[in-house]
Amino acid sequence: MAITAKELAKALGLSQAAVSMALNNKPGVSTATRRKVIEAARHLGYDFSRKAVARGNWKGQFCLVVYRRSGAVVGDTPFFADLTNGVSIGCQKAQYDLLIRYLYEDETLPDQLYTLETSCFRGIILLATELDAPALSRFSQIKTPIVILDAYFETADYNYVLINNIQGAFIATNYLISKRRIQPGYLCSSYKISNFAERADGFYKAIRRNGMSTAKSVVHQLTPSQEGAYADMKALLEGGEEPADCYFADNDHIAIGAIAALKEAGYRIPEDVAVVGFDDLPICNYMEPPLTTVHVPTQVMGETAVSRLAEMVEKGDSHAIKIEISTVLVKRKSV
Repeated sequence: MAITAKELAKALGLSQAAVSMALNNKPGVSTATRRKVIEAARHLGYDFSRKAVARGNWKGQFCLVVYRRSGAVVGDTPFFADLTNGVSIGCQKAQYDLLIRYLYEDETLPDQLYTLETSCFRGIILLATELDAPALSRFSQIKTPIVILDAYFETADYNYVLINNIQGAFIATNYLISKRRIQPGYLCSSYKISNFAERADGFYKAIRRNGMSTAKSVVHQLTPSQEGAYADMKALLEGGEEPADCYFADNDHIAIGAIAALKEAGYRIPEDVAVVGFDDLPICNYMEPPLTTVHVPTQVMGETAVSRLAEMVEKGDSHAIKIEISTVLVKRKSV
């Protein structure tokens, strides 16, 4: 017969409250105590499956894990708010409770991963925008089904839901070329993530498709925030850099910051310099001029990730699938 939480508390000499917090993954106990409780529970035959179903007809709990390496890309922005909202809506439709947890790349990461590994989630959606391949390898110890959201790694056998970055960057760059009849420049993020690498692939693919030399593209590496991109672009212009006729930017924050610096230096948008961004943040429609950009259906991404995870959990379907969500070019007045 399986041991109860009350019996486990007595065996360990801990309070029932402490054992309950450890088993239910709630704050209030140290990592060492949580580890002690989980390991003893496994050894003594505690039935973890009883924690799987949250209430009524609901099927259990999914966890959205937001991985933050620096916070340079993942932050409190409309893009990630909409993505999270999509995950939440998807969980409601699929009848799963949702817990959101942040993981930070610091010296406590092993303990953070251990807590995640020993939690009773039925599935995990890993928002991996800032994750790299070495960090992803640490998740191999977790046996809970995982869907990786907003990133892709060729050598890691997981289920993925992400933006079709190559397509989005290609159509944006091709549009610039069709309108300006000249080789566009590239406002490239100085902070490297897989999404930006794929957008670079799309940019250069459009350059080659139009018979242009990739070596002749003007490339500026800018910080992927409005304030950082503005400061970097301003420094380039003050240093005598002549801007290209038009630019594709890795994201809207870079585009917006660069436009502010260009306008401050006396350049007219789009008469002197045209710019296309990526993400379609709400502010794009209210700028002067409004920003042409690539729209990403973030809510659809979140809902799709939940749908795939539910299939894995309920049908035992663990076959690795990569799902790319198509983008749409939103034409405004910055081109």
